[in-house]
Amino acid sequence: MGSAWWSGVTDLAQRYGPWAVIAGGSEGVGAAFAHQLADAGINLLLIARNAATLAGVSAEITAAHTVHVRTAVIDLAADDMADKVAASTSDIDVGLLVYNAGAASGPQLVIDQSPDEIMRLIRLNTIGQTLLARHFGQSMAAQGRGGIILLGSMGANAGCMQLAVYSAVKAYTLTFAEGLWAELHPLGIDVAALMIGRTRTPALERSEYGQDSGIPAAEPDDIARFALANLGAGPVLVPPELEAAFLALRAMPRRQAVETMTRALAPQTRR
Repeated sequence: MGSAWWSGVTDLAQRYGPWAVIAGGSEGVGAAFAHQLADAGINLLLIARNAATLAGVSAEITAAHTVHVRTAVIDLAADDMADKVAASTSDIDVGLLVYNAGAASGPQLVIDQSPDEIMRLIRLNTIGQTLLARHFGQSMAAQGRGGIILLGSMGANAGCMQLAVYSAVKAYTLTFAEGLWAELHPLGIDVAALMIGRTRTPALERSEYGQDSGIPAAEPDDIARFALANLGAGPVLVPPELEAAFLALRAMPRRQAVETMTRALAPQTRR
């Protein structure tokens, strides 16, 4: 892919380089961001738990581009996560954070979920992104430039049966990004919650247990391209094909929104 797709900022590397950190960069949307940022000449630190998939993405990128690629095997839900990420980036200038972690583990009633599973979702989607946004936001503010992308979800618009914890933590992502934008945008930093719907990723495959719900899915490359081309238009980025649904759900009475969300996702949440 060439650089002609970039139309929002004349020089992506100048605005958001020289390094980008992608938390959850081993597959799916995170890997798509990695390839597109490397295409723009930005060096990468990819973070994930799975060393093998991280190594695979790193090898693909270094084979196709001249950028530097580092990997860090870190559990983003661990108590010492922020310290480990800070240590891994202490000698590089990070101009972009993409927080791509936090996919649902699968449809399940709250009363049937284990406490560990619930707390992992909460840590990934609230604590992890907050601490990393704080850490990298400090250095970006000192330089007067940078960008932060937090991966949100259309599920943030209403609670949903069998996805109650997931929709709740994604609502945090949306509101946190809005507040963070209000704080950092005046300092020259672009912040956005990227509100995506069903996307064709390995995480989706795992959450649906290999079943095809029949609901159309977006492609990770398209999602990443849209986000990078529109990052300056934050604090909330909604792909055009989802905008009408996003606005409708936000305007509905809450019970109607919950019932609509639960009904719409029934094919996806049905095991």
